[in-house]
Amino acid sequence: MFLASLQRDLRLLLRQASEAWLVLVFFLLIASLFPLAMQPEPKTLLAIGPGVSWVSALLSVLLSMPRMFAADAQDGSLEQMLLQSEAWMSILLGKLVAHWLASGLPLSLVAPLIGLQYGLDLNAIAVLLAGLLLGTPILTLIGAIAAALNLSARGGGALLALLMLPLCIPVLVFGAGAVEAQAASLGAEAHLSLLAAGLILAAILAPWACSTAIRIAMD
Repeated sequence: MFLASLQRDLRLLLRQASEAWLVLVFFLLIASLFPLAMQPEPKTLLAIGPGVSWVSALLSVLLSMPRMFAADAQDGSLEQMLLQSEAWMSILLGKLVAHWLASGLPLSLVAPLIGLQYGLDLNAIAVLLAGLLLGTPILTLIGAIAAALNLSARGGGALLALLMLPLCIPVLVFGAGAVEAQAASLGAEAHLSLLAAGLILAAILAPWACSTAIRIAMD
């Protein structure tokens, strides 16, 4: 059921490829506009590059969150999935992984282009990529909880942001801190280890919390 859910959601996302491209273009635009708004001094760009990259990734993931469960809830598919109680968690995990593959993974893969734009060296770019590969799944899992809670609420965009942003601050701090530590020759292992620990914790708790929120919204 996990593979079936993953394949189904990936097919649906491929049919709406324009939305995935919108998230990617949004990420590139945000990260590229910052140097235009200030003096393009190398030291300044190096200082703001990691933070800008992570904030851009967060906003891009946030842009894609409201659609995670909304379409299935509107056409009744989500309720039918809930009725399959034994397979429900596998179905939910498939949806979460598919969403990350369509949004978080592309953002991580194009991040080296942003790193080059800000003058990061190859080691710092490698740390940025590793951090995003660890951090974007956490952002997706946190966003999934917020999106599930948002199913029964009105005016969801603002509520989703209020729910999600405070929980994402540690991810941004450790992700940007890893790149800054690497650029300062201090080593990024500690920051990446904390991101990995956060991913493990989120992978354990977030699906359960997301499932509970969906059940409450569907009742």
